[in-house]
Amino acid sequence: MPAWLRKSFVVIISLVTFGLVSPAQVNGFLTPTAERTDKSTAAETVFIDSFDDKLDEETEKNQFIDRTVREAELQSFEKFGGKIGPAIENEFRQTILPNIEKAIEMVAEQYPGEKLSTLRITEMPGGGESEKIFHIIGDDNKDIIRFHVRRDQPPKDGHWFNFHYHTYHDGFQSHYELGRIYWAKDTPPKWKS
Repeated sequence: MPAWLRKSFVVIISLVTFGLVSPAQVNGFLTPTAERTDKSTAAETVFIDSFDDKLDEETEKNQFIDRTVREAELQSFEKFGGKIGPAIENEFRQTILPNIEKAIEMVAEQYPGEKLSTLRITEMPGGGESEKIFHIIGDDNKDIIRFHVRRDQPPKDGHWFNFHYHTYHDGFQSHYELGRIYWAKDTPPKWKS
């Protein structure tokens, strides 16, 4: 059907139906079925492909977060050792670990899904008086975020464990607090003991 004739039918049908049938509906009805199928299939394919990409990206982020939180928990309890770990285990899992997870989610939002698989967690927490629990490092072996725990002893207030992290954004200068756990009046044992 010639284009001028198709356009004429569209206008006439729209006028006769007082606008109840839109020109797009009429034009779609007058377009040959094979042509409509090709256009809709191409559009559906593009939509489905972009939807799949978003699902893959989201899946990669969730897998990174789950894996890193599990490793963070293992590294933390390795640092706490047999003396500190059992005493603070419940409070750590309820208060500190969810905040560590939020910080890890923040890291995951900064990287595309395929880049997340190159990030990894350091394997050796610091012992003795060291603050280091674990760091997340990039494929260039540079730290992205550092998770630490500091021993605080405010005057006449006993001993506290101050969990915090630092990021590369400010050269690891700022402390971002994750929470505090009270130990006792007496000095806590060294890490990993």
